[in-house]
Amino acid sequence: MSGYEKPSRGWGYCAPSPVLLLSVLTAAPLGLLGEETRQVSLKVISNWPDFSQNLLHIQAVGTNSTLHYVWSSLGPPAVLLVATNTPNSTLSVNWSLLLSSDPDGGLMVLPKKSIQFSSALVFTRLFEFDSTNMSDAASRPPGKSYPPYSLANFSWNNITDSLDPATLSATFRGHPVDDPTGAFANGSLTFRVQAFSTSGRPAQPPRLLHSADTCQLEVALAGVSPRGNRSLFGLEVATLGPGPGCPSMQELHSIDDEYAPAVFQLDQLLWSSLPSGFMQWRPVAFSQKQGSRESAMPCQSSPLYPTLAYLLPQSPIVRAFFKTQNNFCAFNLTFGASTGPGYWDQHYLSWSMLLGVGTPPMDALSPLILGIVAVALGAPALMLLAGGLFLLLGHKRYSEYQSIN
Repeated sequence: MSGYEKPSRGWGYCAPSPVLLLSVLTAAPLGLLGEETRQVSLKVISNWPDFSQNLLHIQAVGTNSTLHYVWSSLGPPAVLLVATNTPNSTLSVNWSLLLSSDPDGGLMVLPKKSIQFSSALVFTRLFEFDSTNMSDAASRPPGKSYPPYSLANFSWNNITDSLDPATLSATFRGHPVDDPTGAFANGSLTFRVQAFSTSGRPAQPPRLLHSADTCQLEVALAGVSPRGNRSLFGLEVATLGPGPGCPSMQELHSIDDEYAPAVFQLDQLLWSSLPSGFMQWRPVAFSQKQGSRESAMPCQSSPLYPTLAYLLPQSPIVRAFFKTQNNFCAFNLTFGASTGPGYWDQHYLSWSMLLGVGTPPMDALSPLILGIVAVALGAPALMLLAGGLFLLLGHKRYSEYQSIN
């Protein structure tokens, strides 16, 4: 089952409820992180009676640890990730504080001493560029820049209506409150969130390998009228973590593209604390709903750069949890290239990422690649072995020849 709960306007513990929660009961091995399976629940926490103001709380409980993902469309879309070393930690929300000008303490995970890791991602702006006269796909910016869409000024659906019990998912769907050009009249920006109770990978590309310690986000732009003939879109992402510095960004390369054809790279953001959190994605987006090699387009990321909180659209849940901490870092993602394929093909693009704690999931070499490597390395060895045996046996026959004299 899934649904929403009528919360109090004061303090309230958002503990799992058998009536309102979608739960997957599983057993888990001991250990704070690296749980093979977790009991996962999705819950909508609404500010009664205004159900348009709500939070999505994903709670993944292991044997002696809990992961809390709090997704919010209050202000810009944001997610708060908190890992605790107890299966009994709870989320506490005070709506009166959370919606005030000073939301410090309006959202907490209790007990505080159980918190082992915490971080946040805030999706602040949607960029649009006209790449009509651009020939260099790696240029910065990738074309003439239009005024960006501030995601803090979007109106979002009631998340309760999109809860999907079968897939442990929910979708935030939004459009600008003020849309003078009517660009979003027939379109929307969506953030589809999905949790997992065990390891696996989705059927659709890029088929990121997930674990019970991760949550997936798919961002999709569909039906929006572009302001240019060959518009490229981008997304600004701000991060806030436990330390004073920026997370590190890594590019991992592989010879195996079985699950994401023609994509041999995996990008990830790593926070330096222990246990560490991570954000992981493949540098590819798709211009069709059924992602394929033909609709794949590059996803380019800028280097991380420190930024000040007042320069970014503010997220109430991030301010409430992290209080005065403001060591934000940000980076930009750009989807597509002027050479195509692009958003202009079907007025659609999608991109996926994972967010989690612990060791990021890593693909092992597929049986096909292992077979090719075995043949490539084994064939010369077999030839050397056969040659050695031929020489050895030939020498033996010569040494056994007896002269008549």
